[in-house]
Amino acid sequence: MENMDQILDAPATEERSLQYAGFWIRVGAYIIDSIILGVVNFVVGLMLADSPIASSVFSILLGVAYFSFMESSANQGTLGKMAVGIRVGDRNGEQLSYANALGRHLAKFLSAIILLIGFLMVGWDEKNQGLHDKLADTYVFYA
Repeated sequence: MENMDQILDAPATEERSLQYAGFWIRVGAYIIDSIILGVVNFVVGLMLADSPIASSVFSILLGVAYFSFMESSANQGTLGKMAVGIRVGDRNGEQLSYANALGRHLAKFLSAIILLIGFLMVGWDEKNQGLHDKLADTYVFYA
């Protein structure tokens, strides 16, 4: 019976304290990702040189797939994020669903079209969330 009392007295959930990643570390991760995607786009662009529309469509789809799949994976981040030691997760730091990661990525277009203010918000927000993070209820934190 003593063990049962100990179990019942234990906290219901263990809350994880996240250290949110700031603006510049996220910029560094994005630069790494841009270089990787740029190389792939360059190679595919050479193969699709006769069709600039196909090359552009490929470039857009590659970016959407790369960010969505990588950020919803068990690694919780792109190669750039992994290189600098940050991850993307929900409010508890847990892995995102593919749909959530896709929504976050698509929301980046909104962050961009308002003169990049959606991205700059990371610099002054209490939890270092950009507009796209707030819309998707996601957080970027140190691994």
